[in-house]
Amino acid sequence: MNPLLEIQGLRTVFRSANGDIPAVDGVDLSVPRGKTLGIVGESGCGKSMLSLSVMRLVPRPGRVAAGRVLLDGQNLLDLSEAGMRQVRGGQVAMIFQEPMTSLNPVHPIGLQIMEAMRAHDTKASNKELRERGLAALDRVRIPAAARRFDEFPHQLSGGMRQRVMIAMALACKPKLLIADEPTTALDVTVQAQILDLLRDLQMETGMSIILITHDLGVVAEMADEVAVMYAGRVAERGTASEIFASPQHPYTLGLLGSVPRLDEERAELLAIEGAVPPPFALPKGCRFEPRCPFAIAACRNAPPPLEEVAPGHYAACIRAPVEHSLDLAA
Repeated sequence: MNPLLEIQGLRTVFRSANGDIPAVDGVDLSVPRGKTLGIVGESGCGKSMLSLSVMRLVPRPGRVAAGRVLLDGQNLLDLSEAGMRQVRGGQVAMIFQEPMTSLNPVHPIGLQIMEAMRAHDTKASNKELRERGLAALDRVRIPAAARRFDEFPHQLSGGMRQRVMIAMALACKPKLLIADEPTTALDVTVQAQILDLLRDLQMETGMSIILITHDLGVVAEMADEVAVMYAGRVAERGTASEIFASPQHPYTLGLLGSVPRLDEERAELLAIEGAVPPPFALPKGCRFEPRCPFAIAACRNAPPPLEEVAPGHYAACIRAPVEHSLDLAA
C-alpha cells in the first residue's frame, strides 16, 4: 500500500547576510496509512521545523527551498495558499507544543472549536457546529463537556487544554495528525492518558500520526516506525523494534544509553558530550563527528549518505552496520 505522506528531499532554509542557513536539509521520510511515525532528537535537531515545513507554516525569513511533500500523491508545496488552507485542518491537522499559547485566551474553547470546523464547512449553522463541537469534546473524554464548552483556556488544567487541542485538531476528521511534543509539561499520569487517547482515536478513525518528541519512552509506546534526526538530517530510521533492538548510528546509541532502565544495572547514565551544532556552523563531514566516540578521520571528509544496513533499516554512518556498545566510555 502506498504511504499516506511522502517527504522527498525536503530542504528548508533561512536567509541571512551570509547566505541560506539550512534548518531541514534533504530529509526523506514516509508515513504509512493508519500508522505512527515517531521523530526523535535533541532540541535544535530540526524536528519541529520539519513539521512546520509540511504544513507550510515556516516563519519568515525561512522558506522551503527544495523537495516535495506528497499527501496521497498531491504535492502540498505546489498548492496555492487558498488550497493549502483547505488542507490544514481538513486533511492534515497539528497539535502544537504548548496548548496555553495555541489557544486564544479571550475566547471560550467551544467557540474556537466551532471556528475550526466553520473554516471547512461554511454552510453549517451555529447549532450544528455546537453539537459537533460538544461531540468532539466528548470524544476526547472531557467530563461535563456542555459546561466546559463555554469556559476559557485559563479555567482548564494543562491536561484538559491538551485534550481541547486534540478535539480541535480532529474536529474535521483529518487523514494525518502531527503531534509536536503533545505531552510536554504534563505529569506522568496525564501524559499516559493523552497517549492512550491518541492511540484509541487512531484505532477509531484510521488516521496516521507523526509524533515529534524527545522522549524515547513515548516513542517506544506509540510509534510503529522511528526517524532519528540530528542537525537537520535523518541520522537513522526504521521500525521501532529495529531501532530499539539494534541501533546503528552512534547518536541513536547515545540517546538510548541516556534512558534509565529497570532491567539493567548501571552505575551512571550515558551523557553525549557537546551540543548540536548551530545551522550556521555545521561540520564539513558527518555532523555528529565532533561528538562521536567512534569517529575516524574519514568521518570528516563528507556527510555520509543514509543507506540501508538491514532490510527496512537505514543509517547515515560510514561505520554501520557494526555492533556498538552502549558503554561509550569503555
